[in-house]
Amino acid sequence: MLNPITAQGVFAPAAPPRPVVSPTVITRVFDLVAGSLALLVALPVLVLLVLAILAESPKNPFFVQERLGRHGKRFPLLKLRTMVPDAERRRAELEHLNESKAPLFKMRNDPRITRVGRVLRATSLDELPQLINVLRGDMSIVGPRPRLPYELSLDDPAVIRRLSVKPGLAGLWQVSGRANLDYDEALAIDLQYIDDRSFWLDLKLIARTFWVVVTLKGAY
Repeated sequence: MLNPITAQGVFAPAAPPRPVVSPTVITRVFDLVAGSLALLVALPVLVLLVLAILAESPKNPFFVQERLGRHGKRFPLLKLRTMVPDAERRRAELEHLNESKAPLFKMRNDPRITRVGRVLRATSLDELPQLINVLRGDMSIVGPRPRLPYELSLDDPAVIRRLSVKPGLAGLWQVSGRANLDYDEALAIDLQYIDDRSFWLDLKLIARTFWVVVTLKGAY
């Protein structure tokens, strides 16, 4: 089909298609830039927190736990240790005190949490090492929180949709109740984020998450 004729009476060449930048590429670039800057700023704080953990409990100050990433891919989640070293073994003794609905396990006064750990959890500072997960590509700055493998059923279509995006450090969950939410509420909120997500929504959630963390809302 011929192109429209220009005012000079010659055929105008077809305009080349404009390149479209994938939202995934934009998100990854943002994660790398923001994650690198945040880790650089947080490094002195991380050093002080590691020293505080070691002063109370001379064991590994970091805690590595397997979580589910995008499309169900498992990855090692990094955190600052907030519990006693044998916390995983002692969990079976506390199952009957669970304050949340299965498969989640939550306790406001979990005896396994150390004194330093309580401060880290209340302020979410225990999650600072996850900036490394962001730089590795396991996580994004914004997204649903990464769950433990036993907490999600891969036979559930809603869970499959939830796992269609990378988990994140900040997100709609953090500004909607955090630890006060049960499994079904958290899943519904994660799906809402996936349906509505955009770069501008991510920026808003980062700002709102910062405020929620500072005011210690919904954390334990």
